[in-house]
Amino acid sequence: MVVAGEASGDVLGARLITALGQRYEGDLQFSGVGGAQMAAAGLESLFPIADLSVMGLAEILPRLPLLLRRLSETAAHVRMARPSAVITIDAPGFSFRLAKRLAGAGIPLIHYVAPQVWAWRPGRARHLAGRIDHLLALLPFEPEFFQDYDLPCEFVGHPVIEGVAEAPGDGADFRIQHGIAANVPVLALLPGSRVGEAGRLLPTFAAAADMLHKARPGLHVVIPTVEQVADTVALAVRSWPMPTHIIHGPAGRADAFAAADAALAASGTVSLELALRGVPSVVAYRTNPLTAALVRRMLTISHVALPNILAGEEVMAEFIQEKCQAGPIADALARLLDNPALRAEQQNKFAHISELLGRDGPPPSVRAADAVLRLVEAQEKGPAQCGP
Repeated sequence: MVVAGEASGDVLGARLITALGQRYEGDLQFSGVGGAQMAAAGLESLFPIADLSVMGLAEILPRLPLLLRRLSETAAHVRMARPSAVITIDAPGFSFRLAKRLAGAGIPLIHYVAPQVWAWRPGRARHLAGRIDHLLALLPFEPEFFQDYDLPCEFVGHPVIEGVAEAPGDGADFRIQHGIAANVPVLALLPGSRVGEAGRLLPTFAAAADMLHKARPGLHVVIPTVEQVADTVALAVRSWPMPTHIIHGPAGRADAFAAADAALAASGTVSLELALRGVPSVVAYRTNPLTAALVRRMLTISHVALPNILAGEEVMAEFIQEKCQAGPIADALARLLDNPALRAEQQNKFAHISELLGRDGPPPSVRAADAVLRLVEAQEKGPAQCGP
């Protein structure tokens, strides 16, 4: 059983399901919760993944009855189906509550994407040790952190590496298809994969893009989007004055990134993808003020963008919360668009990130599949043995 709660988890789940099918010598059946990509890989979702795609205290409260109902439905399905393993992917709010409900069921509980408790509230790792049998980590420093809390954890590599390798992108072809001249600046906007965050960020992103467009009338905007926010994005861009192209699907997304001269992205996995694709970028994010106040009190890191965390410095300029304003964001993007040397400097700092994330060796999804199959085999032989 594989359970994902948002678009990035749907991608991981699809790759994991595919890798499990290739690595396992026999028939496998999958159930759980996922989106379009997991469905294409062979999973029939219990309910729409969009029901779980919510983030932040203020955003969760109005949807709490639905979330609790989906939690009960998922736990009941697990107890009825008795799968060989339950693999939850990211979405820690839902995933760990599901794990708590399944405690003592005798089913291995594997969580894919270690929660970033090292960034805030590190003490929460103690509570996870009693709920999760094994963590599959995307970042190389995470196993050592969780070792201190007696929580088995292994690094399998970051799936962004697979996405870049599978679809390197063709920027020249993208420009031809969309009627964009080779010398015209292209700005990619990535407002997030959840409806709430996209709704909050799009007005600011639009205002920044408009400022850039006024100074550069030829500028085109591209917005690679996912199914959960496609309608939100399409509605928002109707009134935009600059030429805007909404892009669907992983191949079009890769081509759009290859064509882009710069990008403005919500904080999240996409910032890492932009770094690995060498797209000069700026990161911006704003959440509900109540959520931000709670998180800020517990934050233990100085940067929020993953490339900056891995590099140990601000490679991508960050505009978070009250700093998430169109004017300063537009200024930072203008410097990237107008200064080839600055773009090259940022790209040079991106160069070694893929090595840190497991570029060498088997693809991350294969490493994750091998870990899952090893844990299932250990469970079948006796008490769960969760070490790598």
